[in-house]
Amino acid sequence: METEIKKVLQQVRPLLAMHRGDVEFVDYKDGVVRVKLLGTCHGCPLASLTLKAGIEDMLKSNIHGIERVEAV
Repeated sequence: METEIKKVLQQVRPLLAMHRGDVEFVDYKDGVVRVKLLGTCHGCPLASLTLKAGIEDMLKSNIHGIERVEAV
């Protein structure tokens, strides 16, 4: 599962990099993916939108079993 998650996150990275941000996989347990937002994404007022409407939606649509994504 971790490998699949990291593959999807690799697809998200270029979009975040355009805004000088990044995402790092932390862990996966019981349907919950935990990530760390880096660069300008960390602390950005739109970080929750990026997390839910961007990263979470991509992971859910590409990997069966993911229920939600949380930032740490």
